[in-house]
Amino acid sequence: MAGGKETPRQKMIGLMYLVLTALLALNVSKQILDAFVAIEDNIQRGSITQYERGQTAKGSLIEELGSVTKDEAGRAKAEKIKKYLGMIDKIDKNVGEFIKYVDELKIELISKVEGPEKVKTAKMNNKESIVWKNYDPKTPLLPARLYLQAIETKDNFDVPMHEIVGSEISRIDPTKKGKKLWEMFKGLRSSIVETAGNYREGEKNVWKLKVKEINAYADFQDLEKQILKMFNAPGNKVNPEDLEALVSIYQELTKQEFADHHEAKNIHWLGRTFDHAPLVGALASLSSMQNEILAARAKAVNLLKSKVTTGEFSFNKIQQLVSGPGVATAGEEVELLVTMAAYDSDKNPVVTSSSGNVEVKEGIGRIKMKAGMTDMKVNGKVTIVNKSGVPYSRDWEWKVAIVKAQGSISLPEMSVLYKGWNNKVVPVVAGAVSSSIAVDGGSATKASWTDAEGNKYDGYYVNVTGAAKSVTITLNGKDKDGKSKSFGKFKYKVKPFPKAQLQGTTISKTTGFKAVVSLGADSPFTGVGFTVIGGSVIVGNDEVTFTGDRVPASALAKVKAGKRVAVEVTYRRTGGGGPESASGFLKVIP
Repeated sequence: MAGGKETPRQKMIGLMYLVLTALLALNVSKQILDAFVAIEDNIQRGSITQYERGQTAKGSLIEELGSVTKDEAGRAKAEKIKKYLGMIDKIDKNVGEFIKYVDELKIELISKVEGPEKVKTAKMNNKESIVWKNYDPKTPLLPARLYLQAIETKDNFDVPMHEIVGSEISRIDPTKKGKKLWEMFKGLRSSIVETAGNYREGEKNVWKLKVKEINAYADFQDLEKQILKMFNAPGNKVNPEDLEALVSIYQELTKQEFADHHEAKNIHWLGRTFDHAPLVGALASLSSMQNEILAARAKAVNLLKSKVTTGEFSFNKIQQLVSGPGVATAGEEVELLVTMAAYDSDKNPVVTSSSGNVEVKEGIGRIKMKAGMTDMKVNGKVTIVNKSGVPYSRDWEWKVAIVKAQGSISLPEMSVLYKGWNNKVVPVVAGAVSSSIAVDGGSATKASWTDAEGNKYDGYYVNVTGAAKSVTITLNGKDKDGKSKSFGKFKYKVKPFPKAQLQGTTISKTTGFKAVVSLGADSPFTGVGFTVIGGSVIVGNDEVTFTGDRVPASALAKVKAGKRVAVEVTYRRTGGGGPESASGFLKVIP
């Protein structure tokens, strides 16, 4: 189907279409033809979705144009909206011509196979009618709605090939409709990208883009590389904010023009697509082209719509209200970012602050100040105006804690604490000569250990006691003068230690089975050992018990090879509590 980045839905449809085409080369069954019908129906539904995406964005601009104020700023914005609506109208005109041409081609193919009477009238949701909704000039971007299940001769190969390609796939007959189809599709790729990429923004920025045809590439990465090289060619100046969307549109509308097809070399895309394609398959391909064009149109319209703010307030950029450091050391410079959740790049908010110097640029109030020796509280107002010029103010406040050092706790192996296990905890306190922890809900013992990679740690074993559902660890430190300071409290959830799983998939009638349990290869725990102390084998209604870790072969005497038996074992964890059980179903082998 189309080259470039595709949505998961597009990839699925493309893959299904390719698989079904391959199957058709071997045998055409009713099920395969019906599958083409289902794919085409999904593509038609997808085209409606893409059409509505574009219409929604365009409608927002039209609505915005009707609500702008009559002052100087409003008149300037109205001109801006009209400019982008004009660009969209240009795209829509070309897209509408393509949608109409493809619809006419689809109707003509059906008419030649089924007869003109079958496509003469449209009956919505009538399962005996092929045409549910004709192409309507009042909605020129919306494809006709067809119901391919009503086609009787779904497997006709001759008409699509003859009308679109010609007598041979090795060359495209220029008198056939496929040539115009191909040229219109390529032309739309160029016109959509160039229309969306050429405009003036403000007094200084004049964005220019002239594209050329790229119809051959090694892979999608090579295609993207060629597109970027073209966009960056001398004479072109693409808005960096538009680059990703424009590249994506060009990619998604690019098809490998010539490629090998079965044993034939250098076959045109039209030949590869419509060679021995049944009628319903050809129609699905044509609908897919409409879908691709409408998706590109929706992406271009949304790109242009993003240049203009819409809504009660003029917002086209998103920013946080207030951000900055929560702590600072004495003498350190502190910078806060203050703005509304969204702002208009054409109208900066007004920001005031009780401290520091305020500079408002690109919708952000930047406040710079020096941190003092004690905790700081900074506040002020941020104000924007709506389209009617009414101010909208909100108070803001930000606190900065002044500290000389900071501390943190890391759990190298886990993010929770487990009962019945030496949870390894490493306290880290910067700016202190020593650290310690206090555990509420458990106990802490100083310990040192080395992990599997040879890294050595000095920390604590934290053990959870009782029925606590959470544990709070308080981090303390002492400075060089021996003064203690709390660096915070850290709360952790408590979970039971994971149960081990019985390993293995088979059990031998000859040698029995050595029972082994473990936490699995993905377990983060190290130094965990398990000892199997016994268990049982369930054979039908009988249960054969055993001790130790060896399941005797005699327990399987009555079981035929190939059957499965349930094995349950009892084990103890090294350093753990009472016995626990693990079970599994094993296949009996000779």
